[in-house]
Amino acid sequence: MWKRWRIRILLFLAVLGPGFITANVDNDSGGILTYSQAGAQYGYSLLWMMIPITLALIVVQEMTARMGVVTGKGLSDLIREEFGLRLTFVLMVMLVVVNYTNVVTEFIGIAGSMRLFHLSRFISVPVCAALVWFMVVRGNYKSTEKVFLVASVVYISYIFAGVLSQPSWHDALLATVKLPHRSVWRDKAYMYMAIGVVGTTIAPWMQFYLQSSIVEKGIRVKDYGASRLDVVVGSFFTDLVAWFIVVACAATLYVHGMGEIQVASDAAEAMRPLAGDYAFLLFAFGLFNASLFAASILPLSTAYTVCEGLGVESGVDKSFKEAPFFYWLYTLLIVGGALTVLVLPNAQLINFAILSQVLNGVLLPVIIILMLLLINRSDLMGAHKNSRMANVIAWGTSIIVIAMTLVMLWGMIPGH
Repeated sequence: MWKRWRIRILLFLAVLGPGFITANVDNDSGGILTYSQAGAQYGYSLLWMMIPITLALIVVQEMTARMGVVTGKGLSDLIREEFGLRLTFVLMVMLVVVNYTNVVTEFIGIAGSMRLFHLSRFISVPVCAALVWFMVVRGNYKSTEKVFLVASVVYISYIFAGVLSQPSWHDALLATVKLPHRSVWRDKAYMYMAIGVVGTTIAPWMQFYLQSSIVEKGIRVKDYGASRLDVVVGSFFTDLVAWFIVVACAATLYVHGMGEIQVASDAAEAMRPLAGDYAFLLFAFGLFNASLFAASILPLSTAYTVCEGLGVESGVDKSFKEAPFFYWLYTLLIVGGALTVLVLPNAQLINFAILSQVLNGVLLPVIIILMLLLINRSDLMGAHKNSRMANVIAWGTSIIVIAMTLVMLWGMIPGH
């Protein structure tokens, strides 16, 4: 009995990485800002989204991982082969634009978290940009993955910060399982934030990065059970962290009428006199870790995606000479994101950051629908096609997000 469980545990540890890393990097600077703003502005009233979002995240990520294992190809590679170069090119342009805004947001998080410790952004941003570039360009997949796994575990600091904020556990748990008053659906600001929460939890780039990571790691169909567990554990952990971020800000900032957060670091700074130094330090350190972590992954994900879509060499296990386009795109995204933060004032960047998460939510249904068209093809997936339940949840997620987007856009029309 113990021998069988030991084999299972060792197999899980061997494939641990892509699912856990991809899910957790989604709690980046933009994600922390969105969850913090949700808690500070609306209290516990957005917590009801966490259970359905977690379920949707697990289903979508599992679909992505399964396609990677069965086909041995990345998602953008499959989209190009099955839907043509024109659609792929348009999709790649959209992803590069959205991901660039996300990269900028990560460096905003780095600058803000280091400002809490009195370090200028003109020092922190260039140093961290050089660090993440060197780690990926000079490393290899195994060493890079180990660094990312350690960074993922550090997210537990937000759970401690949530506990230290001394929330009303009864109200928080009740809000998690109960729908809010129907009047919120007519609040365009609430809908905007809700779409941002969806977009920052199930971001489009995640699907491309996860499938590429699965393929690069060489996970086989017979090992997929452990890889699926990796996806489930990662999805559950990342949304547990998100729940605690909302709770921490609801219990401190919302309760004291401090609903306006300009950057994610404002949440940590405002929390200090309300929840104490330990909560402040945990929140601030978590923000720096999340921002640095995502500043590595997001450009990497974009480089993987575009290279696959164009059919050129990619991968951190290849040298600069073997995959020049891959490394140059990765470098340009990091340099461009860092320079944007250094050149523009923070006042112009905050709306930029929230908008990036909303754009994630708007683009998400397009990606999910393309995935559904691929994963339900017998000639492509064989016996590993989607189950009926997975189809219902994935299609339902797409339809709901589209409906939320239409409601939001309708609310933005003058007179509505």
